[in-house]
Order: sequence, then C-alpha cells, then structure tokens
Amino acid sequence: MALPILDTFGRKHTYLRISLTDKCNLRCTYCMPQEDMQFMPSKWLMQADEISYLAGLFVEMGVEKIRLTGGEPLVRKDAAEIISELGKLPASLTLTTNAVYIDQFIPQLKTAGVTSLNVSLDTLQEERFKSITKRDHFVKTLDHIRLLLNEGFVVKLNMVVMRGTNDDEVNDFVKMTLAEPNLHVRFIEFMPFKGNQWDMSKIVSYADLLSAIGQEYEFQPVAGELHDTARRFQVNDGLGTFGIIGTVTHPFCEGCNRIRLTADGKLKNCLFDTAEVDLLTPLRRGDDVRQLIYAHFQKKHFAHGGHASFSEQQAKSEYEQNREMIAIGG
Repeated sequence: MALPILDTFGRKHTYLRISLTDKCNLRCTYCMPQEDMQFMPSKWLMQADEISYLAGLFVEMGVEKIRLTGGEPLVRKDAAEIISELGKLPASLTLTTNAVYIDQFIPQLKTAGVTSLNVSLDTLQEERFKSITKRDHFVKTLDHIRLLLNEGFVVKLNMVVMRGTNDDEVNDFVKMTLAEPNLHVRFIEFMPFKGNQWDMSKIVSYADLLSAIGQEYEFQPVAGELHDTARRFQVNDGLGTFGIIGTVTHPFCEGCNRIRLTADGKLKNCLFDTAEVDLLTPLRRGDDVRQLIYAHFQKKHFAHGGHASFSEQQAKSEYEQNREMIAIGG
C-alpha cells in the first residue's frame, strides 16, 4: 500500500471523482450555458484502460470510494466497460447521472456492486424541466428514477436551487421523501462557474432553505460524518431524508477528502481551484505519476481553492477563471 494522499492541513483524501466526458444530453444553464459549447476532442480524453489504471493507482494510495461523473457519464460508448472494470477494484463505486439512459445499464451497475446513485433533477414540472435543460426528457427521467428505486438502488436526487427559477418547488421535493426510505433529496446552493451567469442574488441559502421547509414540515437533524457534503434532516415520521449542500453559505471544507480527475486527465484538488496538474500526458509517456499527485495536494488550500469569499465583489471574476462546471465533472 502506498502512502495516503494528505494535504498540509492533515486531511486524508479517500474519495475520487472521475469525469468520463464533458458531453451531456441535457443543456442545463448552470452547468453548460451555451448550445455551441466546444467539447474536448476524443484524443484528449482518458481512454478506458487509462481510467482503470489511474483509478487502481488511487486505490493503492488509499481511495475508498469512486464516483463517475460527466457531463453525463453514460453518453460514453464505453461507459459499461469502464463501470465493469472499476467494479473490480476494492473500493465502492457510484455515479452521478441525469438518468435518461440509466435503464440500459441496470445489469452492469448491479454486477459492478453499485448500490446508490445520484440523479440530477431540478424541477418536478414538465415545462420548467424543458426550460432548464433545453430538452424534453421529463417523463423518462421520472420513470427511470422509479425504475432505480424498484430495482433496489438508493437514489439521491440533486436539486440546484435557484431563486426565481425553481425555489418554489423545495417542499415538493421534500414531500417525495416521506414515503420512500431509499430516496434522499439534496438541495444544492447555486455555485459560480465560468459562463453560468452566477450572482449572489440567485442563491437560496442554507438558512433560507431550512426556513422554507420549516414552514410546512417539522424535521430533525440526522447524524452525519466528517466528510459529508450535505447536512441531512428527516421530516418527522418520514422514511427518506433531505439534505442541504451549502457550498456558498455553509461550506464543509474542514472535512474535505475529495479528489477530482477531469475527463482529459487533469487533477484538481478542489472544485474551485483553477490550478490543475496533467496526469494523462506523463502517463502516456510511461512516467510514474504518484509524485505529481502527492505534490499537488501539498498545494491544496483550506477552502474554496484559495479564492475570495463568495460574498465579495471580486468573487465572480475570480471564479470565472475556472472551467465550466461540465468540463470539471459534477
């Protein structure tokens, strides 16, 4: 076993998020704002064997959990092969998806040991779904969420809450958790990335979310763990839970254990850090990339990639220097 990946704050990094592609079959404005976005050429992307090799290397270095992201990871033609190979590693495997294609992967997911998935869904209204995603997959998405639950998977619904767009639906999402023990809703504060028209006025904060939910439901906190991104709650007599990922107003950086690998093989030690290190080019030369990994995490900032507070005036211009969300991996 190799040495663990530590930063200068003593945080041990055990959770690897691998983006398989920057392509997606939806066009959500907070993630991929332009219809004419330039996607990465295929030759820039990590190939299936390179993903498997790097994932195995990270597992040797102490990674215990791997999440596949995108874009939409299931748009890759070799997604099933990648899922199968990573399922053989001694680490838990999961993925984040919009669920449009998930019905085609149920057997592979089960064989690979996947038991829980994150599904992105920002509205329960069909016309609003079309407005947010620019696509007409609402019915299919809901059908596939039900399919996952019926097949025994735990489903975590990720809703990016945006003031004036979908914040009036928060309690409709909470209602979904009342009778379904395997359904867990997570409300995500709107975060700034290149080109997504972020503004503090569009954020529905952690405190505002709890206040809105409290007007309709009585709930209790659910005990969490150090590395949790969501602070979780359960409605009294409810079976599922809801949580809030308060990246902007209620950050969770103290317990960060996350590693991000972009689809083109760049290592990021924070979602918001503009600094990256290329693992793919030296890997293709036959170099050992372990020292690159260790060195990069010695440069990790304590919070938000070392940038200004979200509330400061210059924050938007600083975060605009980062990639689009879809080019990082959700």
